[in-house]
Amino acid sequence: MIGVFHQDFEAQYTVTTEYIERTFERIKNEVEAYWVCLPMATRTALSSYEMYWYPWDDTKEDIWVREMPKHEYVINLKNNPMTTYRYRMHQEDLAKQFGRWYRISHGDRKTVCLLGMRADESLQRYSGFLNKKYGYKGECWISRHFKDVWCASPLYDWSHEDVWHANYVFNYDYNRLYDLYYKAGLKVSQMRVASPFNDYSKDSLNLYRVIDPAIWVKLVGRVRGANFASIYGRTRAMGYRNVTLPEGHTWKSYTMFLLDTLPVRLRNNYVKKFNTSIQFWHETGGGLDEEAIHELVRLKQITGLAALFKDVKFGQAWRPVEEESGSLEE
Repeated sequence: MIGVFHQDFEAQYTVTTEYIERTFERIKNEVEAYWVCLPMATRTALSSYEMYWYPWDDTKEDIWVREMPKHEYVINLKNNPMTTYRYRMHQEDLAKQFGRWYRISHGDRKTVCLLGMRADESLQRYSGFLNKKYGYKGECWISRHFKDVWCASPLYDWSHEDVWHANYVFNYDYNRLYDLYYKAGLKVSQMRVASPFNDYSKDSLNLYRVIDPAIWVKLVGRVRGANFASIYGRTRAMGYRNVTLPEGHTWKSYTMFLLDTLPVRLRNNYVKKFNTSIQFWHETGGGLDEEAIHELVRLKQITGLAALFKDVKFGQAWRPVEEESGSLEE
């Protein structure tokens, strides 16, 4: 049995939605189709006041970017069969738990979830393939998520040239957004189809205004900081590329200053990340795990911080402040 899972992030280009609809309509009689539109915690790199936004948030239906798709294979809160789903769970967990639920709902048989991820899409994905914790028979592109649930990326070593060559040779349908990206002058490395508010897409958020103005109007009212990021996404105001150390600051004092500009709850979150990193450095050494790196990079992107540990004494841990406190203690 083959199931096809699509995780819908609500905010996307109209041509992307059209491609998904074409694909599901074409294959719906040959596979088990699951178009998932459930509330989930999704990272946003646009605001210092929100770490996550929630696609298909049932409490904000009046400001959804798109209407809920109306097809028999669409899964939402009203018809959700996923017993492993938790309300507003993280997007990564939702995808993994779908594979677990699929195994359970199909007689607990061994299940493999196939992804189209490729190593040359980003250094983070390349690193992910090289550092699999739970590989399968030495294969870097297969990893275990749960008992009898595996994730595999058979296209992991494909280049973008391979992808477009296959499209040409086999006449595959594809997302026409790539045509619009090409006409807009984007490089292949800049052509990402993802949530517009995440770390990788915010730099090109302004393209929505040109390519899909109707969706752009909805985006501005959906997540804090969308309009600001569209204007300043490729400037130092959003931590784009290198940030220099201001005169009169050390990297430590600049770190403390930037942390102090954040709301207490968000600041405490990153203080805990610092503590984890400092402890890891002393007790284990070497590079940080992928999740910690992702969170620290995100701190740079929302505060403009370029170097997190230059001139910082690693043995001196940061202590989270109480919710009612207004300053960061050291």
